[in-house]
Amino acid sequence: TYYGEMITYLGMTAPIAVVALISWLRNPYEDSSTVTVSKVSRKQMIILIILTAAVTIAFYFILGALGNANLIISTISITTSFLAASLTVLRSAAYAAWYAANDMVLIILWVLASIADTSYIPMVVCFSMFLLNDLYGFYNWRRLRKEQGTAKALQSR
Repeated sequence: TYYGEMITYLGMTAPIAVVALISWLRNPYEDSSTVTVSKVSRKQMIILIILTAAVTIAFYFILGALGNANLIISTISITTSFLAASLTVLRSAAYAAWYAANDMVLIILWVLASIADTSYIPMVVCFSMFLLNDLYGFYNWRRLRKEQGTAKALQSR
């Protein structure tokens, strides 16, 4: 079984989503309903790398103790999910790319599960749709970042 997904969503993704919501509400772009896209600083990146390594190592052992199927791939899923959720809090366009990476990992996990039990095929379809959505989100966040940068450059003239 894939305990990592349940643990990730309940113990990590949901709480981080609440923090992200607060961050987004506190950082509107020029009094609009759009969030200000942010660039991750060097210090934030270093902290993120350290936290990601710690979470990855901890979950490897937690999932291993729970007897999780496909331990390595499940651990990679934790890593990509943590990076995506953390970058969401930081309002970085890269968050959607990491969610897309996570979707790809989850597609692999559910394909492997589907080989043994075809009732898991809907999960493959579900995460395939999430992948398309996250790729679209990444494109739009990059576009939004560019528009905000262009507007900022024009204002400084």
